[in-house]
Amino acid sequence: MSNATNNNDLLGFGFVPAQSEHHFVVVIPRSPKQEITVHELQQYDPDMTLEGLQMRFVGPAYTGKVRISQARWNLLERYLKSEFNQRLRDSGATKKSTNWKKGINYVHRLFGKELMVLLWAMEEADPQRAPQAVENWLGLRPEERWWLYTITNAATGHPENSRGRGWRKALRFALTENPVPEGTYTQGLLDKEKLMLFEEENEYPAKK
Repeated sequence: MSNATNNNDLLGFGFVPAQSEHHFVVVIPRSPKQEITVHELQQYDPDMTLEGLQMRFVGPAYTGKVRISQARWNLLERYLKSEFNQRLRDSGATKKSTNWKKGINYVHRLFGKELMVLLWAMEEADPQRAPQAVENWLGLRPEERWWLYTITNAATGHPENSRGRGWRKALRFALTENPVPEGTYTQGLLDKEKLMLFEEENEYPAKK
């Protein structure tokens, strides 16, 4: 992540179209009954719509990567947000935190790859395994997550046909069954999040 980013050019979690148009989008529907979807896009379209993305999820020119229930997403999203915000802040890309919102959420291409490793692991896993999956995901270096995404995407990257198969199945076992004690990595991440929010609150006081 470049520290020369103009904050006005930054979209969502670290995506700067002027630097690279390759990015991911996380689509969060307004209805809690609908699934979260993730797309990998090679070009930036500022006029992109939810309807257009839905049509491209599958098909000859599909961009979809995964569908996941909002119940599972809700168990993961805080840790994804904290991890990405902390790294953006550490890199100097921005001082403000970003939150997941309903609709289209832009994600830097490398963050998108990392996010996919966790979502693929949890797409068919028991939701009670989410804490274990998060601990193991946080225990991986970013470069390891990128590598896991690359090999999984190459072998079993289709959003529907590859669900629960091959490397995607392997990710589920690797992240949800490796016995890392609870709090090993999440506690440190959440402590950093509290400090970051405290610093933001003092740097950008609420208007009276």
